[in-house]
Amino acid sequence: MAVPAFTRQYVLISGLPRLPLMLNCPLDKRLKMPSAPAPVRVAVVGLGFGAEFLPIYQKHPQAEVRAISRRNEAELHKIGDAFGIENRYTEYEQVLADPEVDFVHINSPIPDHGWMSIEALKAGKHVMCTVPMATTIEECEQIAKLVDETGLKYMMAETVVYSREFLFIREMLKSGELGDVQYMQASHPQDMEGWPEYWERMIPMHYATHVVSPVLGLLDKRAEYVSCFGSGVVNADIAEKSGNKFAVESCHIKIRGSDVAAHIWRFLFDTARQYRESFDVYGTKKSFEWPLIEGEDPVIHTAKQPEAMIPERVKVTDFAHLLPEEIREFTQQVADQEHLSFIQGAGHGGSHPHMVHEFVSSLVDNRDPWPNARTSANWTCVGICAHQSAVEGGKIVPLPEFTIK
Repeated sequence: MAVPAFTRQYVLISGLPRLPLMLNCPLDKRLKMPSAPAPVRVAVVGLGFGAEFLPIYQKHPQAEVRAISRRNEAELHKIGDAFGIENRYTEYEQVLADPEVDFVHINSPIPDHGWMSIEALKAGKHVMCTVPMATTIEECEQIAKLVDETGLKYMMAETVVYSREFLFIREMLKSGELGDVQYMQASHPQDMEGWPEYWERMIPMHYATHVVSPVLGLLDKRAEYVSCFGSGVVNADIAEKSGNKFAVESCHIKIRGSDVAAHIWRFLFDTARQYRESFDVYGTKKSFEWPLIEGEDPVIHTAKQPEAMIPERVKVTDFAHLLPEEIREFTQQVADQEHLSFIQGAGHGGSHPHMVHEFVSSLVDNRDPWPNARTSANWTCVGICAHQSAVEGGKIVPLPEFTIK
């Protein structure tokens, strides 16, 4: 299957735009030729949470919104009119049939992620899909195989690893400020009552990438095996709809090629706790702890200090400087402050423009995005394997081989 023409090779010259490689062209003609590649064209599918990305794509210097898609025709036209987008589709098949669409950005309900990604890759479209990649190992493997076979790009749009907090911790690690990482833990308590009905059919660890991704992403390694326990019980209605009785699932992750282990936990219903997506990292020199209460500042602990001086609250800096100037404003603002993703999600840490820029850049530069298909599959399958482990009383469950190699 042919890959769209824009996935050409580019060379980056310091201080200049990316230029197509034209080594057989005389130098005087090369210097006169246009420097900017054609923009990559996206169809945004799902316009609840997905509408947040439209103004980012519209302002990105290397992207163009070709189309939008939503099942509800009235809501589709409302968004299309608001953002001035001409091409509007109520059927996903229409999106895939549009030859002017280079890639789809899928923001549909979780049960649609797997099959929509698969169909898009079969139709010759690159894919960025919100989390999780899928809810079965089989669909994750099919996506990974299609990417291998077609040469197309796939990226799971995991917000946490592009949040300002994660970028702050990663900078501490790269600079040596943390020292060696000794241990990591992450939590994602979130009461999903009042969200769309399909959440009542979800299993906590099947939506675990917000806690899996930072502990694996910080070390840029993959999970080898997991052991997970269920704790407590949900009400009978949720248990019947989801097929899961556990209120909380708590998992240890063995990280391949590392002497560091990580612990994660999740709940969706019937447990009292303010929303939190936390990530704590403990190093030999310094440690980073997420605030216990939303809105507070995180804490840095510094080793070998007088006891009272070890902890210190810090302000996490923004990382908009890593982005093209045109989209930097979107690390600090969202279009719909009333959407539940932002009421509970604190704006996802300014991650949205970083994710857009990463995927657009991967297409322009013809490289793998981060996370690519197999890394996305590993992060997603941790949760699937963790639930299997919990059902079997904490049994060690290895990650599928295709997610590791």
